[in-house]
Amino acid sequence: MDAEPGTRPGRAGSAPKRRGRLRTLRTYAFATAGLLLAGCASMPDHGEIRPVQVSQGVDSQVRVFGVPPADRASPQEIVDGFLEAMTSDDPQLQTARKYLTEEAAKNWKPGAAVTVLSAGLDRFSVQGEKDPAAPRFKVAGKMLATVDERSAYQPETGGKRYEEFLQLTQENKQWRIATPPSSLVLSESDFQRIYMPVNKYYFAGGTLVADPVYVRQRSDPDSRMDPTTQTVKSLLAGPSKWLGPVVTSSFPSGTELREGTKSLSYDGQNTLRVPLNVKADNVAQPQCQKMATQLLYTVKDLTGSRVDRVELLRSDGKSSSCWVTEAAAAVVANRPLSPGHQYYVDNESRLMRMSLDPNREEQQDPPSPVPGPLSGNPPFKVGSAAITYDEKRAAVVSEDAHGLYVVNLTTAGPVPQPLLTAKGSKPAGFTAPSWDAAGDLWIADQDDQTPTLWRLPHGSGPAEKVAVSGLDGGRITGLKTSPDGVRIALLVQKESRKNLFIGRIERPDGKSDGPAVSVRELRPAAPQLADVTAMSWAPRGRLLVVGRESGGVVQARYMLADGSMVGAGLPGATGLEAVAASEDEKKPVVAFSGEDGIVWLPPGAQWRTVAAGGKAPVYPG
Repeated sequence: MDAEPGTRPGRAGSAPKRRGRLRTLRTYAFATAGLLLAGCASMPDHGEIRPVQVSQGVDSQVRVFGVPPADRASPQEIVDGFLEAMTSDDPQLQTARKYLTEEAAKNWKPGAAVTVLSAGLDRFSVQGEKDPAAPRFKVAGKMLATVDERSAYQPETGGKRYEEFLQLTQENKQWRIATPPSSLVLSESDFQRIYMPVNKYYFAGGTLVADPVYVRQRSDPDSRMDPTTQTVKSLLAGPSKWLGPVVTSSFPSGTELREGTKSLSYDGQNTLRVPLNVKADNVAQPQCQKMATQLLYTVKDLTGSRVDRVELLRSDGKSSSCWVTEAAAAVVANRPLSPGHQYYVDNESRLMRMSLDPNREEQQDPPSPVPGPLSGNPPFKVGSAAITYDEKRAAVVSEDAHGLYVVNLTTAGPVPQPLLTAKGSKPAGFTAPSWDAAGDLWIADQDDQTPTLWRLPHGSGPAEKVAVSGLDGGRITGLKTSPDGVRIALLVQKESRKNLFIGRIERPDGKSDGPAVSVRELRPAAPQLADVTAMSWAPRGRLLVVGRESGGVVQARYMLADGSMVGAGLPGATGLEAVAASEDEKKPVVAFSGEDGIVWLPPGAQWRTVAAGGKAPVYPG
C-alpha cells in the first residue's frame, strides 16, 4: 500500500532545526481500496519527499514510521533522527535502535515508562567543538508529566525541568548514540497522538473503582498487542501505585494472559473470550464472577461498544464455565443507585427536590420541599445540603455556615440538634457536606485559625478529625467524595488561588492504632487551570470542573481524575457557579447560573432553566 514519506518541521523554540524524517501510512476509504491493492505489493523506497505534519492531535488513521539514519550522518542529525524515531509505531522501536550503538540498542528498554514534555525537546551540543571525537548533547524541556511502568499518569508541578545527556561515539565509521534516555521522551502533542486514556477496574470492599491509565492507540511496539489486549494485560498486572493501597484485584497472584495472546476479539453475540494462564484455572465461582466483572467494565469502558458478556478461558483454551453478563456484572459491581431526584436550595433558603424526565418536559412535576422535618418551619435557613445515596437522609448546613444537621427525610418530627458547630461563621464556616459510599459524612471547617476536615461515621458522629497529607498551608473550601468511596476531591485555597486536588481515602485495617481514616497523597486534578471554582464527580471516575485557564474565561469541562487531560467542555457554560453530575450518564447535568438560577443539560440537548430561583444544586452523594 502507498506510503507517504516526509519531513517533520522543527518545533518552535527547539534548537537546532530537526532533520529527522518520518514515514506516515494512511488507511484510505473502501472506495479506493481495490485500486490501491492492485498496485501495492511492496512499500516504495523512492519518490518525491513532501513535508507532513504528524503531531496536530489524534488521527487514528495515521501511522508514523521512523526513517533510519543516513550514511555518514552528522552527530546532530543522529540526535534529531533518534528523537523523531522515538515517536514512531515501529515494532520494538526498531528504527530508533538503529541510531544507537550495537550494545546500547541491545540493552535499551524504555518499556511503558514515558516522560511527557509540555513542548518539544531543546537540544544543545555541550561537547564536540573542543573534542570532536566524543560529541555530547544535552536534551532538555519542561516536564508536564510522567507515565510509570504500570501506565499510570502523574502530573509534574512547579516547573520541573527534564535534562539528559546523549553521548555519541563512532561505530564502523558511523556516529551512534551510546547513552539513550531511560524512558520514551515525548512532547504533549506526540503523547496524545500515540496514547489514549482508559479505565481499568478493581474492588474496594464490594464496590468497583476506576483506575485511569494510558495505553497505545495502536499495537504496542514491544508486545505487538492491540489496545484491548494491552488494557487487559495492565488490568491483570494490578492497580496503579497511587490507588493500590485502597483497592484489590480478584485475579489470583501471577494471573496473566495465555502465552502468545496478542489480540482479543468479540463474537457475533458481543461476547469477549479472554484466555488466561494456569494461575486462574481453578477459581471458585464467586471469585470468578468478580474477575469477569473487572474485565467486562474495563473493556466496555475502553471500546465504548456494547459488551454483553465476558467469558474466561482456561490455560488449555477450553471454557472455564466462568462468565458474566452485563446485567449480572452490574449487581457484582455494586454501583451507586441511580438517583430519583435532584436537589437544590431555593430563594427562600428551603431544601427542594425535583424529578426531571427528558421525555416528559411538558408534564414534569414542579419542584417541592423535601419531605420530613424540613418541610415545615425549621429553626434555621438552609445554606447547602448533601443527600445520602438511598435518599433517606439529608446533611444540611445552615445559611450562616455555622451548624451541621442530619435530618431523616422519611419521618416527620422536629429538626434534631446540630451534630457539629463551625468555629467560624460565613464565609469562613462550613463547606457544603458530602456523603461517601460507606454512609459516612464529610465536611470541612474553613476557620482561618484552625481549618479542619471532619468525618462523621455513618452520619451520626462523634465527629473525627481527618489528617490530610500534602495541604502545605492550604485551606479546604470545597469537597466531594467519589461514588466509589476511596477518593475525595478537595478545593484548596492558597493565597488568592483555588486549585483542585484528589486525595486517597485510607481506612483502618484493624491492625494499627493510627487514626481511623486519613487522606493521603494529594495530587493535582486540574493543573491546566489557573483557578477552580466548583466541581463534581462524573461518570467513569471523571470530574466535571468549573474553572478558567490563565487569562481565560470560566468554563465547565470534563477532566480525568489523574489530572492528565482537559476533556470536552459543556456548551454555553461560561456563567456557571456550581455544578452537579450523576454517576448515571442518562441523568442531566444540573447547575447554578447567577443569571438563570437552576439549569439543566440533558445528554445531547441544550441548557434550559428548570427553577428560576435557587442555588447549591446537588445529586445524592
